[in-house]
Amino acid sequence: MSRELIIYCDESDISGRHFSNFYGGALVESAYLADVIARLAECKRELNFHGEVKWQKITENYAEKYKAFLDEVFALVSEGKLKLRIMFTQNYFGAKLTREQRDNTFLLLYYQFVKHAFGLRHAGGEAPACVRIYFDKLPETREKVAAFKGYVMALNSSSAFTKARVKIRADQLAEVDSKDHDIMQSLDLVLGAMQFRLNDKHKEKPEGMRRRGKRTIAKEGVYKHVYRHIAAVTGRQFNIGISTGVERDVARRWTDAYRHWLLIPGEREIRPEFAKRRNK
Repeated sequence: MSRELIIYCDESDISGRHFSNFYGGALVESAYLADVIARLAECKRELNFHGEVKWQKITENYAEKYKAFLDEVFALVSEGKLKLRIMFTQNYFGAKLTREQRDNTFLLLYYQFVKHAFGLRHAGGEAPACVRIYFDKLPETREKVAAFKGYVMALNSSSAFTKARVKIRADQLAEVDSKDHDIMQSLDLVLGAMQFRLNDKHKEKPEGMRRRGKRTIAKEGVYKHVYRHIAAVTGRQFNIGISTGVERDVARRWTDAYRHWLLIPGEREIRPEFAKRRNK
């Protein structure tokens, strides 16, 4: 019997103070999909979340509700029913790109995320696996998106995917509205928490003010809640600014419930003006 892997993708902060190009993914196997969707929907109902939950909507009054919703998200992660991945770049490492590559950076990085973040080449089991991918609406031209999807589909011909018996479905590579998908909304919260902390947004103060705003303090509290869950899932204090190690077991790129990936360009130049110590 074949398996189906459903991946929800989102992005945030294409250009940040220290870190940029944030991409996130949430993966659910078809055997768990109905349960995951039902539990997240029920949790939202119990918390009286009638609309979309989103990092940008967090306020002082709703922070505790967001924490409670994240408790359910990470319960699913801990149970092995939901996998989360975050990828980002660091401004300190500048990529040496051609003009064409610069023009297509957003989708080129998205392709790398799809290809590597979940370790799909290690996802093979006794049965073949089909992959369905949902992207939050892509902010690119129709022509660029079509080319991007073509490159993603070409992964099916790679030796790694063929050997693992993993195949991306051409009819299930789609753009969707996050308002209609609670799993994607869950991902937005974790992705938002990471870019918030890595880009020092927890230190921001309103112009002319000596103290941080209530919303900033509330978001910092939610970030800390997310971090505690990640530390519990990974079993260690988690450095959010570096890639998760594999400790000589590359299959962990698939088996781990939660992973971070700092993508460092192979062809790069050091940009010391972006070193964090200079921006403190």
